[in-house]
Amino acid sequence: MFVIEQFDTTLSKQKQYEQLVEQLRYLLEGEHNLIANAANMSALVYHQLPDLNWSGFYLFDGSELVLGPFQGKVACVRIALSRGVCGAAASTRETQLVPDVHAFPGHIACDSASQSEIVVPLIKDGQLIGVWDVDSPVLNRFDEEDKKGMQALCEVFVNSLR
Repeated sequence: MFVIEQFDTTLSKQKQYEQLVEQLRYLLEGEHNLIANAANMSALVYHQLPDLNWSGFYLFDGSELVLGPFQGKVACVRIALSRGVCGAAASTRETQLVPDVHAFPGHIACDSASQSEIVVPLIKDGQLIGVWDVDSPVLNRFDEEDKKGMQALCEVFVNSLR
């Protein structure tokens, strides 16, 4: 059984992400199934980081993003690559750091409580496999440290897949 150790809240955000990355490595060790690893990563991040209302995956089916494992309220099922923050991350293959989702052109409001968002594209062997999406009910919740930390988590996730 895997036991999640709670963060020492006196640690810097960088140190918290370093701990989270290590927890994820341990959690995914030896498992290569995309769905199982996505489900565990979603739960780990959702329960470890403060001020989140959604964390999860949208998986690329060859034409659009389709809802994958997540934690939080029910979500939009399909997202075109031309729509929203997730679509922007998938089509540009660049992390989208959005301090105020209401100021993002074409934002898709699956949960009206969401105020800020970060989305990391997931690329394996040059191919888009999906995006990692995290929402917060707090404006400006995510910064450059979160971006680095989320990208490090996504690297562990992608590297766990075969």
